[in-house]
Amino acid sequence: MLSLSEENLMQLDRRTFTKLLLSTTAFGLPGCTDDDRYTEEDAARLETQWREEASRSGTGPYGPQRYRGYRGLADLPWFELDAQGRLRCIAEDLPPILDAHAHLGISLLLAPEIDLQARSPRVRHLLDCDAEEPGCELDLDVYINANFTPAALRALRLGVVGQFTWGSGAAATQTIPNLLDEMDANRVEKTVILPIAFGLPFGDDLTERWMEAIATAGAGDRLIPGASVHPRDPERIEKLRRYAGMGARVVKLHPTMQRFYPDAPEAMDIYEECARLGLPVVYHGGRAGIEPEFTHRFALMRYYEPAIKRFPEVRFQLGHAGARDVADAIPLAQRYPNLWLDVHGQGVTSLHEIIERVGGDRLLYGTDWPFYHLAATLAKVLIVTENRRELRHAILRGNADRFLGVVS
Repeated sequence: MLSLSEENLMQLDRRTFTKLLLSTTAFGLPGCTDDDRYTEEDAARLETQWREEASRSGTGPYGPQRYRGYRGLADLPWFELDAQGRLRCIAEDLPPILDAHAHLGISLLLAPEIDLQARSPRVRHLLDCDAEEPGCELDLDVYINANFTPAALRALRLGVVGQFTWGSGAAATQTIPNLLDEMDANRVEKTVILPIAFGLPFGDDLTERWMEAIATAGAGDRLIPGASVHPRDPERIEKLRRYAGMGARVVKLHPTMQRFYPDAPEAMDIYEECARLGLPVVYHGGRAGIEPEFTHRFALMRYYEPAIKRFPEVRFQLGHAGARDVADAIPLAQRYPNLWLDVHGQGVTSLHEIIERVGGDRLLYGTDWPFYHLAATLAKVLIVTENRRELRHAILRGNADRFLGVVS
């Protein structure tokens, strides 16, 4: 049996970390007969993307875009540091921004419950570029997680384990008041809150807890609740209906964390019910490159396409615009008008290419808070849309209103 002592967990290698997470799941992995769904060529393409992106950084249409930490974004004309040293957006002529992709602090299984109503002096982002002074080198022309050292990524893995076991000090700062403060500082009016159903034997109720916390905080006018069900949960359809009745506006599915293929029959049942309920589906899309390697197989773009094609009446949001598989996500968005891309994580050159090839009317501002500061994505959007007012307003607000069905 694996030891859960903090001393041992600090030494976790990838294989042990994976085994620990597997041991906490109720629904388990699909059978081992699907190895042909992930090939050596698939793995090699991820390595190539990582390497080529790093070599091209700074050579695109916006030149080098490197800053010292999130606070270093104050070097851009749209931000400043306030008297307390906190980053604030001072850009003029912005719409009331809608963040289409965020979460709250997570505590599951054995971890003590987080007080989501608490306020702390600063947010400790899960990948915290301001953890030290000066901050880490933040390159806006690469996929965002490429900015973090192996030590920072090991700390992230340890923090995730803490969210399932003894708790996480960082997650305890990822609360509603702290999120609202960061939203206010960055001119974000509304945020979609996306829980994830992990398929755990107990304590796996983020949808209900986060909805209740939003109501308790009186933040329903600013935080838009999402819901999540696990595709192998036998009660997934009943839960979907209940969550819709409670006010959920979208359904979050995370193929890598939930370990399912987006084209699995049990997932198709969810999309069919979402079509009946009028609920958009928000996917984690593509391989980020830092998750356990065995989960990469679930996030290849070719496994999202069958659902997007079969359910044209359902609006699908592909988180991170396909992450490091963006080259395969762009053709999907070109083919299917019901597929929207949230641009979180993409570098400025990649974002420029997405706009040129897909257009700007199905792109969404998303931040993946609390992994990162809200300004990390906002800065990229402002750089790429400078002197393009209509496009900037569409990405920061108008498209999200249409995606959520607020306007047609």
